[in-house]
Amino acid sequence: MLSPRWPVTSARATGRLPAAGPAAVVDRGRVAEASAEAEQEGVQPGQRVRDAQSRCPELAVTGWDPGADAQTFEPVVKALEEVSPAVQILEPGRCALRARGVRRYHGTEEEAARSLLQVLAEQHVPGRIGVADTLFAAQQAADRATDEAPLVAVPPGGSAAFLAPLPMAVLPDPVLVSLLHRLGRHTLGDFAAMDAGAVRARFGAAGVDLHRWAAGTDPRTVVARTPPQDFDRVAEFEPPLVRADQVAFAFRVAAEDVVTTLADAGLACTRIHLTLTGEDGIASERSWTHPRHFTAAEITDRIRWQLEGEVTSGSAPGAGRLEQPVARVRLTPERTEPIGQGGDGLWGAGVDEHVDHGLTRIQSMLGHRGVLTAVTGGGRLLGERRVLVPWGDAVPAPVRAEAARPWPGALPGPPPATVFDRLHPVLLLDGGGAPVVLAGRGELSAPPDRLDPDGSGSTRAVLSWAGPWPVRQRWWDAERNRRIDRVQVIDETSAAWLLVTTGSLWWAEARYD
Repeated sequence: MLSPRWPVTSARATGRLPAAGPAAVVDRGRVAEASAEAEQEGVQPGQRVRDAQSRCPELAVTGWDPGADAQTFEPVVKALEEVSPAVQILEPGRCALRARGVRRYHGTEEEAARSLLQVLAEQHVPGRIGVADTLFAAQQAADRATDEAPLVAVPPGGSAAFLAPLPMAVLPDPVLVSLLHRLGRHTLGDFAAMDAGAVRARFGAAGVDLHRWAAGTDPRTVVARTPPQDFDRVAEFEPPLVRADQVAFAFRVAAEDVVTTLADAGLACTRIHLTLTGEDGIASERSWTHPRHFTAAEITDRIRWQLEGEVTSGSAPGAGRLEQPVARVRLTPERTEPIGQGGDGLWGAGVDEHVDHGLTRIQSMLGHRGVLTAVTGGGRLLGERRVLVPWGDAVPAPVRAEAARPWPGALPGPPPATVFDRLHPVLLLDGGGAPVVLAGRGELSAPPDRLDPDGSGSTRAVLSWAGPWPVRQRWWDAERNRRIDRVQVIDETSAAWLLVTTGSLWWAEARYD
């Protein structure tokens, strides 16, 4: 079964071409498919666009979009599957069905064809049907159907006779077709008459397959697709709900349904997309990730958190009235994994279930940003590299991009375990008790000998030190330029410190635990 000129039909359905008139889909400067009106004006597939437009000045053209072709063909296939579940998509606009079941139900092939053509007509799609013993013969029969005679049925056992007079060009191997033409083989019957052993010796396994097609013994069968299961869930509220907790509670059943459906399919969801639409038609969309997998309660929590920014009153997160009542909630699982894949690894890899449950519980009480986890970002100073992300969220793409950039002057690893929220002053002294300062050329005035890490007046002996490492940043910007030097110090208690100086004063930036 095929719908002729499907790229043109798809382009018109998606608005890329006008609904009527001469039109063509082009690919790499040539016409890939032309409408019936364009063909009447002399436009043919394979022509250069310039030549086609010279023959038909009013020709409307658009680029070929295979993704759009497949997307627009999906509703047609779903409609056919309501009549016959055994449907195999060969390409957008062309599919194969097992004729036996449909014919048995309707009695004759003509009645079955009429029922299928009626389904296509309801989808506003022109269709043609070919019936034969083999898949290749059925395709050729459908290609020779017309709008006036949309069904071409090859009698049982007559595939070889039907294919014999067809030209070699119908085979999908231009190189083999050209070679066979030079050997004097111009029809499929000429090719089928060749000895199978000679074909294998000369053309290999691919040639043998095409030889079987031409002889009407195509061994391929219709492999029915497994229709994709729809895991999306939608809830509409009439009247619209005005409180975030009401919306979350009303969606609870749908959330439990999607989790159960995924579990029955052996899947667990680790990323969801929520679309919350207000009664004014404006939608709030956001994707949420989970370190393990979502439960129904965690999905409803995400709904509340997404609505937190719309709350105008109320002390508890998600408990106040919304600026715009919610009329519709749509949940789309964006990323699923096999259920067993989300568990711990052999050596305890992955997030501990008890930790995840506890943090998620705290987060549900305090709000989305009530529990934060640190991830590595970009920057030269440790304070810049630490980025706090809400528990369960994926690392934002800009943060990943910044972390992946080269940062000349950044501190070499391993990084310290404790980074202070604020730099606090320390005292670094030399052997004579004088403060260590930074000299003009970036070296220390004297080797560090004593350190007072907390300003208490009690100093510790410095066992070893390294540095200084300079950071010269945005020297061209008078307001944002930065000029600092860093030193690593180990004191007599075996505590290691990362110190920062701008010349005469020292601050502790981090500690190695």
